[in-house]
Amino acid sequence: MADLEFFFDPVCPWAWITSRWVVEVQQQRDYDVQWRFISLKVINQDLTADWYTPNYRAAHMAGLYAHRVCDEVRMKYGNAEVAALYTALGTAFHRDQRRTAINDDPVGFMSEMLVAVDLPTELAAHALDESHDAFIAEETELAFARTGRDVGTPIITFRPGRADEASFFGPVISTIPRGEEATRLWDAIELIATSSGMSELKRSNRAAPQFD
Repeated sequence: MADLEFFFDPVCPWAWITSRWVVEVQQQRDYDVQWRFISLKVINQDLTADWYTPNYRAAHMAGLYAHRVCDEVRMKYGNAEVAALYTALGTAFHRDQRRTAINDDPVGFMSEMLVAVDLPTELAAHALDESHDAFIAEETELAFARTGRDVGTPIITFRPGRADEASFFGPVISTIPRGEEATRLWDAIELIATSSGMSELKRSNRAAPQFD
């Protein structure tokens, strides 16, 4: 049983930073992390607000292209390979600022990502395979079932399947904690998340994301 479940959309910069913190702690504490999907494309598919511009829609579609291939990797190769592919995607999307490249050529871009993690390039064709969308939507609904719908990405579940299971949105952090700083934050967040009666803790974003 996993120690943590992490629901991610690969195009979300905040989820990416939080995921790198999780990986840092995972390496120090030898935690088992299950990587799961939450889709900004699915969440916003019926949105008609003025702010939801074509650029936003394209960015969220980029996440869905990537999710489809991640789902095929999940089924054929397992969780560790999903983690590796997410690392390659996040590095390209956020650190290297190449997110729009996947919209120009979804299969070609995903082929490059698969090469980077030593997986077969024929899996890249699943970027256009809509048969994955039902599972991705189910994962998204599961994440919301645990937290409520008025949140975003990432969603984290501590101690999944146990009596003291606890899920929340975030933490939204602008820099990636390393070393002892990472584990101190982890222990604090886990304590808050699993404390009896804890409901919500929030403030507005105060800094731009830093990916290094």
